[in-house]
Amino acid sequence: MKPFIPKKKHGPEFNIRESIMIFMQFRGWFVKITHGNIFSSGFPDLFCTHMRYGHRWVEVKDPNRRGDPFTAAQLEVFPLLCANGSGVWVLVAATEAEYQKLFKKFNWWQYTGVNR
Repeated sequence: MKPFIPKKKHGPEFNIRESIMIFMQFRGWFVKITHGNIFSSGFPDLFCTHMRYGHRWVEVKDPNRRGDPFTAAQLEVFPLLCANGSGVWVLVAATEAEYQKLFKKFNWWQYTGVNR
């Protein structure tokens, strides 16, 4: 009889998110996960704030994932956040190059395949 091995509850995006959180916290950011209930539908994965740099909404994506990267709710909410002064940045790894994206114009729309 084989031993019972539970299936993983989390996919690659979970691991990327955890790495990004640690990376940013190490640099002085307060990071809060925003997902987990029906009231968070459409919101980015993380709300991040820093005493010096202000706040950022961060959507974590798996760079190897195929298909539509955003839910219908995100495609509705992200433009509204950006139009009202809160950008949404997509990060795909806990690296310095990805981190530097937070200091440029928000980039979520670049992952839709639509040019703006």
